[in-house]
Amino acid sequence: MALVQELGVSPENIIYISPCKQVSQIKYAAKVGVNIMTCDNEIELKKIARNHPNAKVLLHIATEDNIGGEEDNMKFGTTLKNCRHLLECAKELDVQIIGVKFHVSSTCKESQVYVHALSDARCVFDMAGEFGFTMNMLDIGGGFTGTEFQLEEVNHIISPLLDIYFPEGSGIKIISEPGSYYVSSAFTLAVNIIAKKVVENDKFSSGVEKTGSDEPAFMYYMNDGVYGSFASKLSEDLNTIPEVHKKYKEDEPLFTSSLWGPSCDELDQIVESCLLPELNVGDWLIFDNMGADSFHEPSAFNDMQRPAVYYMMSFSDWYEMQDAGITSDAMMKSFFFVPSCIQLSQEGSFSTEA
Repeated sequence: MALVQELGVSPENIIYISPCKQVSQIKYAAKVGVNIMTCDNEIELKKIARNHPNAKVLLHIATEDNIGGEEDNMKFGTTLKNCRHLLECAKELDVQIIGVKFHVSSTCKESQVYVHALSDARCVFDMAGEFGFTMNMLDIGGGFTGTEFQLEEVNHIISPLLDIYFPEGSGIKIISEPGSYYVSSAFTLAVNIIAKKVVENDKFSSGVEKTGSDEPAFMYYMNDGVYGSFASKLSEDLNTIPEVHKKYKEDEPLFTSSLWGPSCDELDQIVESCLLPELNVGDWLIFDNMGADSFHEPSAFNDMQRPAVYYMMSFSDWYEMQDAGITSDAMMKSFFFVPSCIQLSQEGSFSTEA
């Protein structure tokens, strides 16, 4: 909250969406005028009532992608059935409910989840009206990846439903949290193969069709893992597919492979099973759309270090910046430092593969 305010954002435009809030944080929000926050259970509602008299709450409802799954204990959001109870509690506690929030995980592959989420949100709005609450905000959350295809697919699903459930002119402000979408595509991660192991093909239990029982399978160890740039892998599936940086023949055989980080920890598995040509120590793998949840503070585990960041752009963008008068030596100089694995493409632009 303090960081956002330092950037000049007014308190009324800040939403405190943490599902588990410390009392000190709620008091701080009250002190600086951050009134809008989320809630998904009675205990949290009572905590808000005691410490923030001007709070305006969005009920955080669960979506189908995180109800009843194996990781249910790691997810947040209340059920539609429990919303009536929370609205009753809010009325008794004199807490103002102003809207609904939901979040569909970026790992969810079913766009239809948005259909049910928006339907549930509409039900909560109607339910809240029965209790006399004035609802004016719907937060459809984040979970948007760095691919335009996924965003267009979601938009194709939700736009008609928003027109039906929350039409223009209804006074409902519709917001989202597209942070991951904006930053994912900004970074591409290049990792180096530091070790490899040959194993029997039947050691791989799932993920990819076997290439042949008599063919070997490979375990590759990379110089980055879950205690570094792949930290989000501990809580959700990886959304990006590894690409081999070196050129190989189209008819080159592919082998069942798994990718591991350097920690020797059994949790440090990045890709359980995929098909790759045989790689050698020193080869590079490329992971696109790694800008979100990748640049955490370095872990103390095995002295993991944050990877170096190199800036890249196409020649056309370079010339466009110069034509626009952006010629600061300090800024432009940083674009020259690129790792040795990056080659200039034949089209006259920097390769976007690393």
